Amino acid sequence: MNAIWKFLFIGACLYAGLAALIYFRQSSLLFYPNVAGRNLAATPQRIGLVFEDVDLLTSDRVRLHGWFIPADNARGTLLFFHGNAGNISHRLDSIAIFNRMNLDVFIFDYRGYGQSQGKVSETGTYRDAEAAWSYLIGTRGIDPDKVIVFGRSLGSSIAAWLASRHTPAALILESSFSSVPSMAQRLYPFLPVRWLSKFSYDTRQYVGALACPLLVVHSRNDEIIPYAEGRLVFDAAPADKQFLDLRGGHNDGFLVSGEAYIDGLRSFIDSSLQQTGNREADSIRG
Repeated sequence: MNAIWKFLFIGACLYAGLAALIYFRQSSLLFYPNVAGRNLAATPQRIGLVFEDVDLLTSDRVRLHGWFIPADNARGTLLFFHGNAGNISHRLDSIAIFNRMNLDVFIFDYRGYGQSQGKVSETGTYRDAEAAWSYLIGTRGIDPDKVIVFGRSLGSSIAAWLASRHTPAALILESSFSSVPSMAQRLYPFLPVRWLSKFSYDTRQYVGALACPLLVVHSRNDEIIPYAEGRLVFDAAPADKQFLDLRGGHNDGFLVSGEAYIDGLRSFIDSSLQQTGNREADSIRG
């Protein structure tokens, strides 16, 4: 009998220790700013694109770094929120895709990533998003009706948060999760992670408040963020929404899917920009 109680006690200690480890190491489990180093591996010049280095200052005085990549005959601007690993220099393939769609691209690193200062946090990433939006709308004078907000993986939740507070032409969420607690529960079903989680990133709540068209993009083969998470995000959004199925993994689905991915995005972006153009024309006639 004593052996059983000893076994249960050891098991309880191990369980509590694992829960404590998850609780105190959440930030390092969610954010990977240094996975490929803080230095930039390349610039858009490597793929033949001109670009501008941009410095942003957030509301709490953190300096961020980004690139503005102009397109020939640009018909809109894509505000790019990248995922949780690496920095903007690891997104050249995506930048090239949007550039070929005749979209200017503005991509930046969150605090603590790449050449941006500060230490990353959930609240901090929201402030970074506001600074990026203010730069496009206030500093560059771009019409919100010409801005497509795009987020991938972790960036999807940040993009959705921003789009729930402003009204861009459209929002695209690729490989998104419904919330951090939801994802954590899938990863650690034996732990009370919904109580332990310090982070929210409640994408489902954010898309529920959208006033712009939404495209959710997800692969059934995503090995990091389950397809079901993308469907939860899609189901939570208002009626003006579309879903694009991909094939391939979490990090290469957009490349593996090739033309199907590009055509799906282009069709959605064309339709969204046309909608805003029609509203502008109706307003002028009115």
